[in-house]
Amino acid sequence: MPTFSLTALRSPELLQHYRQVSSQVLTVVDVETTGSFSWRDRVTEVSVLQATLRDGILDQQTSLLNPDAVIPPKIVAFTGITQAMVDAAPTADEVLPNLYSMLSTGILTAHNIGFDYPFLQSEFARIEMPFDRSVDEQLCTVELSRLMLAHLPSRSLPKLVEHFQFDVGRSHRAAADTRACWLLAERLFTELLNEADESLLRRFRQQPIPLKIAAQMLGLSSRKASRYLEQHGIHGRKVGRGRSQTWMYRRGEVEQLLEDCAT
Repeated sequence: MPTFSLTALRSPELLQHYRQVSSQVLTVVDVETTGSFSWRDRVTEVSVLQATLRDGILDQQTSLLNPDAVIPPKIVAFTGITQAMVDAAPTADEVLPNLYSMLSTGILTAHNIGFDYPFLQSEFARIEMPFDRSVDEQLCTVELSRLMLAHLPSRSLPKLVEHFQFDVGRSHRAAADTRACWLLAERLFTELLNEADESLLRRFRQQPIPLKIAAQMLGLSSRKASRYLEQHGIHGRKVGRGRSQTWMYRRGEVEQLLEDCAT
C-alpha cells in the first residue's frame, strides 16, 4: 500500500496546513555527501539553521565531517569539498551529538527532504543514536515550491537562488544551501500569509501533479485513475525519460473532477 502524500490533499487543505506550519520554528538542514545513496555514501558537510518568521534566524551551526571515505572527483567538482578538507575535519561522532537537540526540535526542513533526512538517519545510526522525525514534523521546500511556483521552469535550489537573487554564496555548500532554503521558505510563507485565499488557490491549481498523486486524490489505483481521467476528458502529459517517465496532470483539473463528482 503506497504511503499517502501531503501533496494529495486538496488545495484548501494544503493552504491551511502550510499556514499552520509557517507559525512554527523551522529547523533547516542541508548535507553534502560522497554520493546519492544514504545506505552506502557518507556525509561530508552538515549545516543546521533554526529560524521563525517573526524573529528570523535564531542560530546556525555548520561543520565539515570526515566521512572515512574517498570523495569521487565528480563530487569534489560539484561541491568544492576536497579530500584534504574532510581528512582534517572532525568525525560524525564528534559533531552530530552536538546537533541532535537542534535537529530534534521544530519543523525539520530541507529542499528535497527525501535526500537529506535519510542521510541524517544513517549517520546517526552509525553512532548508535536513533534519529526519527514524523512526517508531521517535516517540511520539504521542493514540494512547497512546486505548489507556489508552478510557473517557473525549475524549482532546483540554485535556480531559485538565481530567480530571487538570494545573497547566500556558492550553491552546493551546506551553509549556503541551508540559508537559501530558509530564505525561500520565508518568502513563500510570507506570501501564504498575506495573499488572498482565492489568489493562492488559483496558483495551487496550476501545479502539475504525477499520476500517483492524482490516483491518491481520487482514491483509485494508478491504472484505474489513468482510465478514469481519460474518460472525463482530462489528458496528462508524459515527462521524464526511461523508467523515470510519468504522466502529469494539472491539480486544478483533478480537483474540479472531484467537485463535479461530489455534486
